[in-house]
Amino acid sequence: MNVPRWIWYIALVLVALSWIPLVLIARARVTTTPTPRIHLIQDMDNQPKFKPQQANPMFADTRAMRPPVPGTVARGTVVGDPRLDTGLTDPANPESWVEVMPVEVTPQLMERGRERYDVFCSPCHGLGGIGNGAVAARAEALQEGTWTPPSSFHTELVRSRPVGHLYNTITHGIRNMPAYDTMIDRSDRWAIVAYVRALQRSQYATVEDVPAELRSSLR
Repeated sequence: MNVPRWIWYIALVLVALSWIPLVLIARARVTTTPTPRIHLIQDMDNQPKFKPQQANPMFADTRAMRPPVPGTVARGTVVGDPRLDTGLTDPANPESWVEVMPVEVTPQLMERGRERYDVFCSPCHGLGGIGNGAVAARAEALQEGTWTPPSSFHTELVRSRPVGHLYNTITHGIRNMPAYDTMIDRSDRWAIVAYVRALQRSQYATVEDVPAELRSSLR
């Protein structure tokens, strides 16, 4: 059966036309244009909104940009006792470290500090605070030359640092240690500081630190 030549011509034209969408798609993937693409289904891509400095007749002052609600506190603003947020007795003086714990040290606080310390601090500093955590041990074993060993809490330098300095270190980090302010809230940071102080004292305890009724049992 002979197929008329004109049918072959039409078939070739249709095949050629079928490639046009593919060519256009390929071209759109490798070119840029300032004109937004056509959205057949809008979903929530384009929504009515007010831009800065535009008027909004909904309000009496016709301002779309609303003033802050009375009592609004800017992010990062210290509210209440500045010592709790900064570890400083005077926020204007970066060296005025708090010397005495600004929160009540209770068994509950110490237990919370131990739990948070084990989660966030012990991987590098170790459970005893001497800098031999699992992460530190692994880094030392790799011997890549880029690892800075974590400090021991039992050196004279760290033991001499005020509690405010320790709190600031947890908050903002120090040297290669990152900041933990977004991961540990304020109260837990102070709990960790209290626990670190307990770890430090455990390595330099004296007989006077032992209750009188228990001293006779010491060797």
